[in-house]
Amino acid sequence: MSLSAAQRRAILTHPAGWIASGFGAGLSPLAPGTAGSAVALLPYLWLRELPFWAYLVVVLAVFALGVWTSRVLVARLRVEDPGCIVVDEFVGQWLALAFAPPGWMWILVGFLLFRLFDVAKPWPVSWADREVGGGFGVMLDDALAGLLAAAVLAGLVWGAARF
Repeated sequence: MSLSAAQRRAILTHPAGWIASGFGAGLSPLAPGTAGSAVALLPYLWLRELPFWAYLVVVLAVFALGVWTSRVLVARLRVEDPGCIVVDEFVGQWLALAFAPPGWMWILVGFLLFRLFDVAKPWPVSWADREVGGGFGVMLDDALAGLLAAAVLAGLVWGAARF
């Protein structure tokens, strides 16, 4: 989706727009979802140092904030799930990496798995994308893609430890 000048203004003149767009990452003209997922890796480097319970609290808080900011931006743009909203990619990426062991290889694998599930949208991601609307729907499909990626990543980590 190409954004008009008026739509960009609607995003950048409201705090919800800044948050929902990942502080501008979602305004990338090429692959805004991938750009948002990549930008999400920067705070992840801090998040992974937290105790696991605190990590989950932050992810849940950003999910809740994302529901609100996405709802506001959907209403301002009058577009259901516009590509410029990438706060959902932040949450999905962080869920995908929740159990990742240290090391850039695992971060890269988690990143790629999340992007795969977010783009391919297997069930239940496709169901959420199709059936759940509003800000909650924007956030839910990416959270589910992140959980699927986390499960596959955990399996790969387990398999790597066995060999």
